[in-house]
Amino acid sequence: MPDIRDPYGSLHRTLWIGGAQWSGKSTVAELIAATHGLTVYHYDYHDSRSHQDRRVARRIALGEPVQGPTLDHVWVERSPEEMASETLAGFPVRFAWALDDLRALFTGRPAIAEGWGLRPELVAPLIDSPRRMVVLVPTEDFRQHQLRTLPRAGALDVPVSDPARAQANRVARDRLVAEDAARSARRLGIRVIEVDGTLGASAVAAAVAEQFAPYLALGTGEPAS
Repeated sequence: MPDIRDPYGSLHRTLWIGGAQWSGKSTVAELIAATHGLTVYHYDYHDSRSHQDRRVARRIALGEPVQGPTLDHVWVERSPEEMASETLAGFPVRFAWALDDLRALFTGRPAIAEGWGLRPELVAPLIDSPRRMVVLVPTEDFRQHQLRTLPRAGALDVPVSDPARAQANRVARDRLVAEDAARSARRLGIRVIEVDGTLGASAVAAAVAEQFAPYLALGTGEPAS
């Protein structure tokens, strides 16, 4: 009888890439998936789009305004430390929504789930080995490179009263969240790869694929014996 917590065995076979914003998680996942014929689950896409109905339902259940806080409250009026604390506190709820998506996914081969909300402390209870996960974090120099060269990283595209402060808050928040992810991963024995820009995306993908090698060898998500 199938396990109702994982009816198609999708979670059992999943490989996980967590870590920081702008560290190349999506690109690395897609390169590995293209090479090995796997499916990629993009956490950020679902979190910002298809989970919106769940977010609204949660606000209603908690008696909060349906529209949520103002953009100025989110990005301008609070300190980066407050923003990071709220983000970290919200990850478990959002992770549960991602697990619902993954449980519904049927694939005989492993899926790669990638995204900053796939936190090591949340994933660890689900995996049979730390080799099923890797955490990517940028060095500060590479973070600054991404901010200079990626338009979506270098500017916050939302209407706020103080765009410069909002962007500065966002960058500082992301740095704090990234540092916390790396600490959590190391505490749990999960590999952390610091992306510094000296290796191209293909080389980083190769390093992550080596981490996942026991599960890629047979193409089933089961470790090669």
